[in-house]
Amino acid sequence: MTSSTKVETTASSEEEVPDHEVVVIGAGFGGIASAIALQRKGISDYLIVEKWGDVGGTWLANTYPGVAVDIPSFIYSFSFEQRADWSRVFAPGAELLRYAREIVDKHGLREKLRVNTKIERAEFDETQNLWRLCTDGGEQITCRFLVPAVGGLERPKLPDIDGLDSFAGSLMHTALWDHDVDLTGKRVAVIGTGATSLQLVPAIAEKVGRLTVFQRTPIWLGPKVDAEIGSRGRRILGRRTLRSAFRVVGTVATELAMSTMLVGPAWLNDLSRRATENQMRKWMSSQVDDPAIREKLIPQYGFGCKRPSMSNTYLKTFNRDNVSLVTESIERVTEKGVVTVDGIEHEVDVLICATGFKLWDKGSMPPFPVVGRGGMELGEFWQNNRFQAYQGVSIPDFPNLFLVIGPYGFVLGSYIWMIEATTAHLSRAISEANKRGATSCEIRRNVHDAYFKKCLKRQESNMLFTPTCAGSNTYYLDHHGDSPFRPSTHGEMYWQNRHYDLNDYVYGIETLRPVIPTGTSSTRRVENGDK
Repeated sequence: MTSSTKVETTASSEEEVPDHEVVVIGAGFGGIASAIALQRKGISDYLIVEKWGDVGGTWLANTYPGVAVDIPSFIYSFSFEQRADWSRVFAPGAELLRYAREIVDKHGLREKLRVNTKIERAEFDETQNLWRLCTDGGEQITCRFLVPAVGGLERPKLPDIDGLDSFAGSLMHTALWDHDVDLTGKRVAVIGTGATSLQLVPAIAEKVGRLTVFQRTPIWLGPKVDAEIGSRGRRILGRRTLRSAFRVVGTVATELAMSTMLVGPAWLNDLSRRATENQMRKWMSSQVDDPAIREKLIPQYGFGCKRPSMSNTYLKTFNRDNVSLVTESIERVTEKGVVTVDGIEHEVDVLICATGFKLWDKGSMPPFPVVGRGGMELGEFWQNNRFQAYQGVSIPDFPNLFLVIGPYGFVLGSYIWMIEATTAHLSRAISEANKRGATSCEIRRNVHDAYFKKCLKRQESNMLFTPTCAGSNTYYLDHHGDSPFRPSTHGEMYWQNRHYDLNDYVYGIETLRPVIPTGTSSTRRVENGDK
């Protein structure tokens, strides 16, 4: 049990000094950016708690064959840590992991890191204005400010299929890849056709004996402009001006392709969507030889209703003799394989679930109970009141809690851009609390509610809520029927998270008088701020 130092107030009551000013939960890119943002504000008393044995987050956990970033590497990287030595335009997962480790070492974060420690509960102590964290080892860690930097791709989601546990072969989720399972010559089935499957299927097709892909919903695909970055390319990226120009072009292209879907006028969205669909349909058709399979792989819902992707190899994989596509619904899983509604049992040796993560499920973000003022649990609050958070960061009745990847924080595009925005937001609020001598910092309810109302208003013309997206099974919508993505542009996100009115927050001030050693004296007044 970690003990906390005690000090006394002028009212002679004991006041607890937390173990750390800030605890950051998670050492993925969100946790790394949070720590660096805090350091830039002069905040050095922080601890990063990580459940895995190293940093890297999703790039540490996901090691399935073919794993790679699906946003160009020179965009999927921090603005303050741009690199010129990427091996490819779309870097493989191992390279992103190495990038994370190098940043941690460069910025001296390892001395602030505690690995192999899982947080199982966080509760706000209203009498002390601090957070109490319970670890899986039975310890308690206290902190003034809490930053859950746990990503959305945290809890693997196995499909809800009868008999899944009865399968006698090797069963795995792509996020928990078992490298001891040899796929060579095996009968392998993959459930799911999202972004992960697009990378996995081509990577294992040549090795396996037979590959069966079970598809519920097809995905819009375009060609992937990927290539090795040789010495000449690295020299070009090594020039800061050119590298920044590439990032600007990539940002603008993303704004036009994705942000407009959320905030653009309906007529423009419809026009651009139809033009994009026509081009992508032609390209997708050119990749598949069999007309029947070709039609099954092309979506019937509108482009942009769910996350599109890129691949030069996925569709062509279905031209192979040892690869088959099954679009009949799965009825159940048996000891031998997968039974579809047409009564056919597909016998397999290895069953791989490329079925994503519990993004909007209750208790998934963050994946442990977070209890705020009055015993309010964050998951219950969102369950009863819809997902919401001011700029994706703060929620009323949860003082001193700052999310990195919260509802209505992410503008479609690179997670890195959002992470830099939200960590700039939270470090600014914590720094201001320190300047005011405050032990609590909480978003004003009227400010939070106005932001939530604005987000909902902007989404009224969003095509996600129209028949265009019927049948898309998109994770862009949560179980409330909302789309908790920020209906904004990246430029607006960048500015708002860095320049919000500091008085959007309420700062509760309690200046504490420490216990004075014998032979000295000190007088400090205890003040109570605006609550």
